[in-house]
Amino acid sequence: MLNDGQAIVDEVEAAIRAGSADKCLATARRVTSLFLASAGKFNSEQIELFDNVLERLVKTIELRALADISEQLAPVAQAPPAIIRRLASNDEIRIARPILQESSRLSADDLVEIAQTKSEQHLLAVAGRWWLKEVVTDALLARRFASVSHRLVSNPGAKVSPGGFAVILAQAEHDPVLAVQTGIRADLPSELRLQLLHDATEEVRARLLERAPAHLFEEIRNAIAAVAAGVERDMARVRDFAAARRHIAKLKDAGDLNEAALLGLARQRMYEETIVALADLAHASIEVIRPLMQSLRSEGLLVPCRVAGLSWETTAAVMECRYSTGSMGPVELANARSQFTRLTHANADRLLRFWQVRASQPAKPGHRSR
Repeated sequence: MLNDGQAIVDEVEAAIRAGSADKCLATARRVTSLFLASAGKFNSEQIELFDNVLERLVKTIELRALADISEQLAPVAQAPPAIIRRLASNDEIRIARPILQESSRLSADDLVEIAQTKSEQHLLAVAGRWWLKEVVTDALLARRFASVSHRLVSNPGAKVSPGGFAVILAQAEHDPVLAVQTGIRADLPSELRLQLLHDATEEVRARLLERAPAHLFEEIRNAIAAVAAGVERDMARVRDFAAARRHIAKLKDAGDLNEAALLGLARQRMYEETIVALADLAHASIEVIRPLMQSLRSEGLLVPCRVAGLSWETTAAVMECRYSTGSMGPVELANARSQFTRLTHANADRLLRFWQVRASQPAKPGHRSR
């Protein structure tokens, strides 16, 4: 059919010269129908021909017709890319929405540009796509639209980075519905889920349990129980790390601060000294390590232990040091060892760096430091 490509071009030229909106519209519809009839059979040169003629025609036709063409082209995998980008960036959401929601012709860079420059309605359309990379969701969340955050967390195909989740959690502090939606995300890091539950109201915690999927129910229930019971170690007690800092500084100056020294401190249940030593060996701050030690959940504490290159024996001793008496149960210990084995040094280092950056940021006014 496209052997007659010149005839199509001539028809477009004639329609534009005639200056008739009806003629241009009829030609645009005919060209679109011709393309859709055999879209999967065209080569790149033929697709480019349709791209060129449609781009010329869309400048001349009314919005409603453009919206119709957008809906027709959106699901077509071989749709002309230039016209797709033009329709996607149209300020009229009726025209842009079908493309933004569905077209596979848009690249991650295209979507990021839309997220950075277009309206909230455009961002909502992008947020509902069946698959989104973290770079796109980061750009969407950077605009801080609550409606977009809601749509993203309810979209299982949207990948969200730890930084993106941090933005959502800040919004969720004053949005119970968003808090629940976020809390049941399977990809929400356990440490961030615990943070969400820590700041959540009793109503939000109850709704999280009601809506928790089977594979997350036990984790959420245990985390809620830990928060509700106040099992974080001696939270009300003011701890003095000055002596521990001096002790660890002496070990370091003597060249004796190593894994063996940390193992000895942990086995003696020297809580403050263990925190300071682990912070040094993991190149982290006490402000990052202390909350991990205060929590009776194991996932977070495994991260600096892996970054510090500790063996499982020493890691287990550090976890046991959280208890003034007693020890972890065998099942909990086995689960922690399995998680420790699967945790790579690279992933642990990336997560610890994120926590370090977050801990170094000034506290928001009215936020109670722990």
